[in-house]
Amino acid sequence: MVRLQKFLAEAGVASRRASEQFILDGRVAVNGEPVRVLGTKVDPVHDRIVVDGRPVRTRRRLYVALHKPRGYLCTRADPEARQTVGELLPKEWSNLYPVGRLDRDSEGLIFLTNDGEFSLRLTHPRYGVRKLYRVVVEGRFEPSHTERLRAGVLCEGERLKAQRVKILSANNTASLIEIELTEGRNREIRRMIEALTMNVLELRRIQIGPIKLGELRCGRWRTLTASEVKSLMAPL
Repeated sequence: MVRLQKFLAEAGVASRRASEQFILDGRVAVNGEPVRVLGTKVDPVHDRIVVDGRPVRTRRRLYVALHKPRGYLCTRADPEARQTVGELLPKEWSNLYPVGRLDRDSEGLIFLTNDGEFSLRLTHPRYGVRKLYRVVVEGRFEPSHTERLRAGVLCEGERLKAQRVKILSANNTASLIEIELTEGRNREIRRMIEALTMNVLELRRIQIGPIKLGELRCGRWRTLTASEVKSLMAPL
């Protein structure tokens, strides 16, 4: 059994708040009877649910892992007609939306789904889902830089902090580092590095929670397995 407004939202009828208003307005019926009480529970398998006289069917939930290339926006449509991640998926999956974001100049792992609960679980700061990035930085990245990022740096009034920083290689030309975050603020890593008066040359996300980018080629996608989805939704 599931709350009626949650079922309507997951079926793509409207947002949960808008679905609640549909119920209050008497636009929803279950097994031929109008329902106006919020919190009413339904059985999506056996109950017949209609909105404005039209049957509502359970929507198949999809979970896709994509290796986003540089130059693509994490959105379904762009008013400036720039390339978007939606162009890399089958046309019949137009109802999938990115979970979080990667800025246009970054590449790596991103999920797309039509499951709002999944998206919330992976993006809300209270869940603290860890995300791992490989970053090429111009110049030599020193251990002192590592400590500063772990302690947190101020940028435009925000304190940006890395959970973990590891130097993989470093010379006077460029350094390769790994950074682990639990939040997804706008351009967070680039802003952190800029606060050190350094520049990011390349940025790739290689892991979200337990799911790794692995051998997934740039621009390609794969569906997540049921066990992978379960692992991402599991309590920390």
